[in-house]
Amino acid sequence: MAKDYGASDLGRLFTERHAEAVRDLGRFNLAVFGKTGAGKSTLINAVFGREVAATGTGPPITTGLNYYEHPEGILGLFDSQGFETGHGGDAVLRGLEQIVHDSRSQQVDRQIHAAWYVVRWSDRRFEDAQAAFVRKLSSLVPVIFVLSQVPMAADGRIHHDALAFAAYIESLDLPLSPQNSVILTNALYDEFLGNVVFGLDRLLDATFATAPEASRRALVAAQLVDKERKRQASTQIVKAASASALTTGLTPIPFSDAAILVPIQIAMIARITAAYGLTVPSSKLAALVGSLMLSSGATTAGRWMVSSLLRFAPGGQIPAAVISGTVAASLTTAIGKAWIEVCERMLERDASGSPIDVNLMQQLFRAEFKKRFTVKPA
Repeated sequence: MAKDYGASDLGRLFTERHAEAVRDLGRFNLAVFGKTGAGKSTLINAVFGREVAATGTGPPITTGLNYYEHPEGILGLFDSQGFETGHGGDAVLRGLEQIVHDSRSQQVDRQIHAAWYVVRWSDRRFEDAQAAFVRKLSSLVPVIFVLSQVPMAADGRIHHDALAFAAYIESLDLPLSPQNSVILTNALYDEFLGNVVFGLDRLLDATFATAPEASRRALVAAQLVDKERKRQASTQIVKAASASALTTGLTPIPFSDAAILVPIQIAMIARITAAYGLTVPSSKLAALVGSLMLSSGATTAGRWMVSSLLRFAPGGQIPAAVISGTVAASLTTAIGKAWIEVCERMLERDASGSPIDVNLMQQLFRAEFKKRFTVKPA
């Protein structure tokens, strides 16, 4: 006989599995350099969200470098505040060199995986001291060169001076990743100047290209630019959970024991939530998952399916009151895909800072679940 779960049991189980899923993601660590006013914070906010720099702030970890951590711990950010080249830059490099040296003997989630070097396009100057800094920096970590605040017209034309500036920097043959290229970006829409946001996807692709394989799942979860990467990762999670449910159901499960699928489904939901990198308070998420699984998941699948199938059974008798492996997999897939849609919606609200409407998320989940799972007569 399967365990009879209540909403609080489901919430606690989700909290435990979610913590495990987040730990399994690891961490992607990024260092960001650029002079004051280069637009580092705007880029960080656009790619990773405002919560990164708003939490985890502490004293500088070394001269010129502060460390910030994503609320879920999946992103570490080394930010050079008030950075300038010259003696100040040398001090930053010495501190960074020590960090890199110390981390090489540690696990991959303790290492710095990439650096952004950000220059404002309107500076129109790139000094020898900056070039020297980039060369030294690249001997420590892969360096992605970002030209920021670049104007782009609505028809896609990029300011010719910005293109010329990027070409000049590339002509210096700096050791940049990937392929000695400069990434042109604008991270903030300006309705008065007509500037559009662009280049963030290319910046993210370049960052993924430099990231070690072990840190890429964390980067997928932390970034906000490419939702398709999150969806693809989550789809793979659903497929794995459905395969487990199918195996579990190879020995047909009595309707009354349908809750035997709950650990599989809760673990799936927890891993999907982690893959989306949501920063919604864990207590609110746990309560939402508990209520949804209690009303739509395997915990009540037996009673729900019996009542649905009775309508089709002659005389109200069900000849085989069991859940097959196929049905178990179908039920798990429907729950997973419905939860992906909920995560998509919550991610939008999370990124904008809007509060999560639990009732609205419940309605969305149930609607998506019903579209994907229906009980049919034998």
